[in-house]
Amino acid sequence: MAHKIGVIGGDGIGPEVIAEGLKVISATGVEFDTVFYDLGGERYLRDGTVLDDNTIKEWRDLDALYLGAIGTPAVPPGIIERGMLLKMRFELDLYINLRPFIALGHDFVVIRENTEGAYAGEGGLLRKGTPHEIATQGSVNTRYGVERTIRYAFDLAMNRKKHVTLVHKTNVLTFSGDLWERTFDEVAVDYPQVGTDYNHVDAACIYFVNDPGRYDVIVTDNLFGDILTDLGGAVSGGIGLAPTANLHPHKVSMFEPVHGSAPDIVGTSQANPIAAILSGAMMLEHLGESGTAKRIRNACANPAELTGSTAEIGDSVVARLI
Repeated sequence: MAHKIGVIGGDGIGPEVIAEGLKVISATGVEFDTVFYDLGGERYLRDGTVLDDNTIKEWRDLDALYLGAIGTPAVPPGIIERGMLLKMRFELDLYINLRPFIALGHDFVVIRENTEGAYAGEGGLLRKGTPHEIATQGSVNTRYGVERTIRYAFDLAMNRKKHVTLVHKTNVLTFSGDLWERTFDEVAVDYPQVGTDYNHVDAACIYFVNDPGRYDVIVTDNLFGDILTDLGGAVSGGIGLAPTANLHPHKVSMFEPVHGSAPDIVGTSQANPIAAILSGAMMLEHLGESGTAKRIRNACANPAELTGSTAEIGDSVVARLI
């Protein structure tokens, strides 16, 4: 049966890079049907739509979502990010954010809890606009949310190099850090074959740069994961090459390049579609097309050799498919 994929090109270069990703997937021979959704900053500017509940309901019946990029300078920060990206994660319970990296010849992956932490929206303002204004922003961590993320990381490590590192800041964040550390230690007992380690997040930032080979699978919370994965993208060739998956195992999940909408190069054919193409490979992996996903990854294995316009890079990847 053909896979049912919802496609959100989004804003800026999003539609350009997603077109190349779909081109590559089509060239593999995998059967898929697409449903296109006009969502993002430009749609919001036209009629105020961000993401309605009926669309979320439609998505539950799809196999995957493929997103290009969202955001435009004309929309104030937070409206699209919270109204669309975070709503997708929360409503579809996409509790795993998975980002793979190859840095200095080393292969590691970051598992970021994707639905809790500082991004849950707990907090508020008091006496806004006055000299005595107070802002609070809490971090929401549940045993359920933390444990399922950590278990996913250990399960993944069983099929890799069998090592998981917890990254947090337990010496300062003594409540959330304690929950994460206790849960990590308790889950580790169920995986005696897997080695473990712990790094403070600031130390992990150093190791990402000068010693990435120490890592196999990293598991961390939402905020630290957001920061670390951008750093991981930078040390592994740039975020323009970085794919990501927002997962609920065995249910509809969303796949996207890490980069933004880059409005300054829209229509110039300068956008590099490799991150979108690799995100498509992650989507195929999720859909059970592991062999095809590997073919795409192999075709993108030497990104420095893939040059030219956006479409020309897509064509080169197609030509490399074996």
